Amino acid sequence: MKPIRLPIALQQAVMRALREKLQQANQRLARNYPEPTLVYQQRGTAAGTAWLQSWEIRLNPVLLLENQQAFIEEVVPHELAHLLVWRHFGRVAPHGKEWKWMMETILDVPARRTHQFEVASVRGKTFPWYCRCQQHHLTVRRHNRVMRGETEYRCVQCGDLLQPGNHQASGD
Repeated sequence: MKPIRLPIALQQAVMRALREKLQQANQRLARNYPEPTLVYQQRGTAAGTAWLQSWEIRLNPVLLLENQQAFIEEVVPHELAHLLVWRHFGRVAPHGKEWKWMMETILDVPARRTHQFEVASVRGKTFPWYCRCQQHHLTVRRHNRVMRGETEYRCVQCGDLLQPGNHQASGD
């Protein structure tokens, strides 16, 4: 798969936002946490991930290109907050009270667990599965795990065990 080429100005804007939020956190926490490594290799529908042990933030270049300003304002501090929480508090719930505090009090960013970006361009093939109240779209990985008998999924709304629809992959 060919890597996405991000404009240098966009990469600089991401780095500037990261450095500003890190400096703000270091001042408010009276710490000197180092700058994390930024990698533009996140795939799928996740906008970003924080790799705690390697002090690294992985960002989705496609979603960054499609949602530039919102991505910089929301995703960059979101992932930075995960790293800061890990260094400051140790291992805690990923989006628990410590993360919420870090986002809102230290970084001055609303604490939202998930992004609201359109993901059609990064969504892979899905398989239709059904419960009594709706259709669900399982990824190839989840679909195959159920088909091999390794797991099962339930609807969070009605509690029904999901049942396969037709076995053709949908979407792209």
